[in-house]
Amino acid sequence: MNWYCDAAKGHPWHEPYHDTDYGFPVADESVLLERLALEINQAGLSWLTILKKREAFYAAFEGFEVDRVAAFGEADRARLLADAGIIRNRLKVDAVIHNAGCIRDMRASHGGFHAWLVAHHPLRKEDWVKLFKKTFRFTGGEITGEFLMSTGYLPGTHSPDCPVHAEIAALEPPWMQAPAGFWE
Repeated sequence: MNWYCDAAKGHPWHEPYHDTDYGFPVADESVLLERLALEINQAGLSWLTILKKREAFYAAFEGFEVDRVAAFGEADRARLLADAGIIRNRLKVDAVIHNAGCIRDMRASHGGFHAWLVAHHPLRKEDWVKLFKKTFRFTGGEITGEFLMSTGYLPGTHSPDCPVHAEIAALEPPWMQAPAGFWE
């Protein structure tokens, strides 16, 4: 069984994320930005810390509405850096704002972030990491990998005997649509 499947069971913060978010395919632009922002902010911290602050992140970043976040200026940065409800790290705050601008620009180049992901799928993790580093800020191997697993582009979120795995499989996430043998 996957370690997260075991650890999440019965946990007040991990279980809801495990059961309703982690690994489920995502197309909504705001949700994609939120997931990327949460993974960026998790760097160096526990996932539990991020889950406990998730609602505060959502409020602070105005629902992760891409156009709003991309338009954040210095007053917004100052507000975010003063908000004790989120992670007050300038590099992480700046990365989320910058990445929202990248996502906004993907509308013209690909029709949106989801379409950009679909256009590049399937890729192996190392190729995704190169692409993300070229495209976004603050996206190393762990951040990129966890983002892509959490949104259904890379396998590994749930063990095959986890009931959530079956729910996700029924939705045919992108990683399951890769050619046979691709992940071997």
